[in-house]
Amino acid sequence: MRWSILDKLDKELMASQRELTVDIPRALGEATAMGDLSENAEYKAAKERQTFLQARVSQIKKRISDVTSLDVRRISQDESGLGSCMRIKHVDTGEEKTYFLVFPEEVDPEKGKVSLASPVGRALMKKQVGDEVTLPLRGEQEEFEVVHLATIHDSHDGDEKNV
Repeated sequence: MRWSILDKLDKELMASQRELTVDIPRALGEATAMGDLSENAEYKAAKERQTFLQARVSQIKKRISDVTSLDVRRISQDESGLGSCMRIKHVDTGEEKTYFLVFPEEVDPEKGKVSLASPVGRALMKKQVGDEVTLPLRGEQEEFEVVHLATIHDSHDGDEKNV
């Protein structure tokens, strides 16, 4: 299985490494050619960007390592967790909402993609069809019932059409 988040992280890693190995050295060379480095704003800016990118590359590599070492077999097959898609129904209004439990880098509230660390994500964790869940929405606690659950082990690709 290939996580879509890995593609995003790989792209960011390549872009950051390219900037570190091509763009930053060029900017430092140009700034150095201007002379006195003690008053050289371009040189200082390039060095700050270099430091930032070095730290970011380390973070991205760590995140890639964390994602690739994730053991999907340890994620529950019968209750919600990372990679789950859930449809819930408001107990009073009957309004239905669909949520996807995703990595933080994939969060998109407009599409119902929530992180497990968010208040909504935490409330949706470890739920099964028929369970009631209280969600903090619009400044209030609202009651819903889980009416559909597809876990990471089920065949869905995180798209609303498959719910």
